[in-house]
Amino acid sequence: MRCLVTGGAGFIGSSLVDKLIKMGFEVIVIDNESANENEKFYWNEKAENYKYDICNYHKIRKLFAEVQWVFHLAAQSRIQPSLINPSYTIEVNCHGTENVLHACVENKVNKIIYSSSSSVYGMTNTIPHKENMPLDCLNPYAISKSTGEKLCKMYADIYKLEIVILRYFNVYGERQPTKGEFAPVIGRFLKQKKINNKLTIVGKGKQKRDYTYIGDVIKANILAAKDNNIVSGEIINIGSGKNFSVIEIAEMLKSPYCFVPERKGESLETLADISKAKKLLNWRPETKLEKWLIENI
Repeated sequence: MRCLVTGGAGFIGSSLVDKLIKMGFEVIVIDNESANENEKFYWNEKAENYKYDICNYHKIRKLFAEVQWVFHLAAQSRIQPSLINPSYTIEVNCHGTENVLHACVENKVNKIIYSSSSSVYGMTNTIPHKENMPLDCLNPYAISKSTGEKLCKMYADIYKLEIVILRYFNVYGERQPTKGEFAPVIGRFLKQKKINNKLTIVGKGKQKRDYTYIGDVIKANILAAKDNNIVSGEIINIGSGKNFSVIEIAEMLKSPYCFVPERKGESLETLADISKAKKLLNWRPETKLEKWLIENI
C-alpha cells in the first residue's frame, strides 16, 4: 500500500512517515524545507523523497499515482509569520491545498487526511472548543486553514473525495521547532533552558493552550485513515482535553523567565472537546505534558 505525506520532512510529517514505514507502507514524501522554525529536516531514507513545493501542481501531480492514502500536513504553519507575510500564507495553505486535493481526484486517491488547526476557534467561542462552533479567524493563518477545510468539504461533496479533517491543538514533542522567536513555546522554552537563557514569556503569560503530544497526533492520523465509517468531510478535534498557561509551563521547567510584548492575532485560551475523537476514532491522548516535560528537561 502506498501513502503520500506532504510536509513529510518536518516536525509532525516526519514522525508520521517513520511510523508508516515501520507499519510496512511504501511512502512518498513532498517537502520544500520552507519552515524557518525548524533546526533541521528529517528525510527518511526508506521513503521516496521529493523536495518539491505543493504550489507547483505540474511537479507534484504525478507523485499521487497509485497512492491510497494522502496525509496533507504541508503548510505555512505559524501565526506571527502569517501576519508578516499574509500573501505567502494564503498561497501555500489555500492554493497549495487545492493542488493536493485536485491531484487526489485526478489520481483516484482513496482517502486524504487534512491537518487543520485549533486557531480557527479564535476568541469568541467559549471553552471547551467543539467542532460545530462558528469560526472566528483572527489572523491570516487561521483564515487559510479554515479555507483549506472548506476546500476539503467542497471536494468531498462535489468530487466524492474521502476526506477527514483533523484540527490539532498545539502539538509538542520530539523534533519540535525550536528556532527563532516564533517557534512554539514548548520547544522554545526547552532550548532556552538548555543554553541557560531566561524563558521569554509573551505578554503576561496567562494565555492558556491545550498541548498535544506528537505520538498521539500520529496515532489519530492513522486511525482516521483506517476507519472507513467516518463521513467524508468530518472535522475532528485532536487535543489533550486539558490546558495550561504559559506561566505554568515556565514554572514546571523551574527556570527564570522574563516578559516580552504581547502579540496581535492570538487567542487567549484553547481547550479541545475530544468527545468526537473518542467516539469516531476510538482515540484518546496517552501522553501528559507534565510527565513529558519532567522526562525531557
